[in-house]
Amino acid sequence: MKEQFNTALGNLVDKLIGWFNAIISNIPNLILAILVMVAAYFSAKYVSKIVNKLVDKRVEQDSIKRAIARVSAVVVVALGLFIALGVLNLGKALTSLLAGAGVVGLAIGLALQGTLANTFAGLLLSFRKKIQIGHWVETTGFSGEVVDINLKYFTLKEADNNMVVIPNRTILDNPLKNYSLTTKMRIFLECGVGYESDLEKVEQLTKETIANTFDQVESADDVEFYYTEFGGSSINYLCRFWIDAESMLEKLRAKTKAIIAIKKAYDKEDVNIPFPIRTLQFDNKLGVNSADLKEAYSKNQ
Repeated sequence: MKEQFNTALGNLVDKLIGWFNAIISNIPNLILAILVMVAAYFSAKYVSKIVNKLVDKRVEQDSIKRAIARVSAVVVVALGLFIALGVLNLGKALTSLLAGAGVVGLAIGLALQGTLANTFAGLLLSFRKKIQIGHWVETTGFSGEVVDINLKYFTLKEADNNMVVIPNRTILDNPLKNYSLTTKMRIFLECGVGYESDLEKVEQLTKETIANTFDQVESADDVEFYYTEFGGSSINYLCRFWIDAESMLEKLRAKTKAIIAIKKAYDKEDVNIPFPIRTLQFDNKLGVNSADLKEAYSKNQ
């Protein structure tokens, strides 16, 4: 028993001595690895600042700028870690670390598939010049001003001041209409006049009214006017013209202004905008007996 104990103790001492010798022999490598990690740490800070300045010229969202800067810093630190492990001759540990990181990354990617998709979509949206904060857009049935684009959500403020939060992935997967990319919008105005109206006079009056109301319309010839149908109580027309506008609110204001001006012009020239008229026809004839009416009248007296 005593011999076994001495043998075990001797093996332990030999193992400790071997470790000590290995540490002594690898002190230069250890110092070099520590210097590499320190250099990687300060390099990460420097790279983060540089990336932040470069991204600042392309991206307006602070959250996305910070995220890109942090990712660049993490990449630099990870690179320093791998170099330090290589200096320490820990190639097997490095291989195991990479394999473990791959497995863990795969598991995290599957678990957070939706979140990661929204994150990458937010990064893509932040670099798109055709979608910026302050633009008026319409997508997935919602219309409003873009007030925020972060790593998860795309936020719109509608005309009624309600906020609509849409996942970034939904924005990329669906069509988006951006009203702010053009400086002009076309106004569509539909109306109807009575059948007794002078149609040529109505057309000329409508064009002149639009041209006099909006400075952007240089002359009456720039206004498009088309009669579209013989309606139930009126002859209907479509009027189109261009204005300088970049949002739906400006378009609605212009349409309101046009309707008021046309109504005043029609009232002044006695042009009728008829109410909807319906004629009710009864094919069956109601018979009335005068004797029965006299009898009912006498009873009520």
